Amino acid sequence: MSESLLGLSRLALAQRLESWGYKTVHAKPIWQHIHRDGRSDVAAIPGLPAGLAHRVQEELPVVWPTIALETRSSDGFTRKFLLTLADGRQVETVLMRYDGRVTACVSTQAGCAMGCIFCATGQMGFARHLSTAEIVGQVLAVSIGDHERTKHHAPSTEHQHPAQSTQHPARNVVLMGMGEPLHNYAAVMAATEILADTAGFGLSPRRITLSTVGVVPGIRRLAAERRPISLAVSLHAATQAGRLALLPPAAKAWPLDELMDACCEYSAALDRHIFFEWTLIAGENDRPDDAHALGRLLSTQRAHVNLIPLNPTDGYAGAPTAPKAARVFQDVLTTYGIPSTVRQRRGIDIASGCGQLAARS
Repeated sequence: MSESLLGLSRLALAQRLESWGYKTVHAKPIWQHIHRDGRSDVAAIPGLPAGLAHRVQEELPVVWPTIALETRSSDGFTRKFLLTLADGRQVETVLMRYDGRVTACVSTQAGCAMGCIFCATGQMGFARHLSTAEIVGQVLAVSIGDHERTKHHAPSTEHQHPAQSTQHPARNVVLMGMGEPLHNYAAVMAATEILADTAGFGLSPRRITLSTVGVVPGIRRLAAERRPISLAVSLHAATQAGRLALLPPAAKAWPLDELMDACCEYSAALDRHIFFEWTLIAGENDRPDDAHALGRLLSTQRAHVNLIPLNPTDGYAGAPTAPKAARVFQDVLTTYGIPSTVRQRRGIDIASGCGQLAARS
């Protein structure tokens, strides 16, 4: 398969043009045509030398993921896209609209090897890593891509809600879709750099949040490389035994004490807090004692806790915590000086909430 232009940085594109005998100045209009305008017809760019557009299209085609299905939630603000990649593999991407912002939830792998028992992606197992181009392509396809080009591939399961009638570029990207981002480190980091390039999509690195189940070597590498993106760590239990029950492979590979040490190292290196994610499961990890254990665990961390009531999946029989119990949990954390937020539930009716994404291609 040909290399996709979507996976090249602007510098790499300029170097490629130079190796072909063209001036590097032509890289910027090509880059903007794709990453700022969401177009792939390089031949339509004015002022390119004869032959350059043809060579780019032949050797560096823009390989977009195809929107196979677009599903819209009854909440009026959430859209889930089933995307088909060049090899036929499928992944899911979610676009969420809030007051003043649009967030794209992006997949980094087809499937996942981390095995969280309550997560639909973990239940389906691991298929393969996504390339840099496939990660970038998701954001562009669902946010600024030429929707006239893909409209006939994207039947919708619901009538369009007025709040969804206008396309808005995503200004926040969360790497919280299918897969473990730090298990695919090189491709994910390259994608964040491309999305942050100010000549193209121009996303602020601080508006990119990477969620990890606790891949300690990856967290330490983020710290060593001073990556400016935001970090979220999926904790879900405050003891090693609890994590072994809910996240068996990850907890066995990276015990809780090692994970907490890596988090301290990250916060110290970047002078940043960490979002700790806690899926609230009724009777499992939502009791006041669980909140006290979490408070003690995070007492030495720069932490903000995101509490996420469990979303249903076919492979796990647990139930979400009731709102009253969630408030009690928050109250306990407050006594430790730890701020927390109960995650706003979006798109649960179309299985686009945290832990619900899966594509069985």
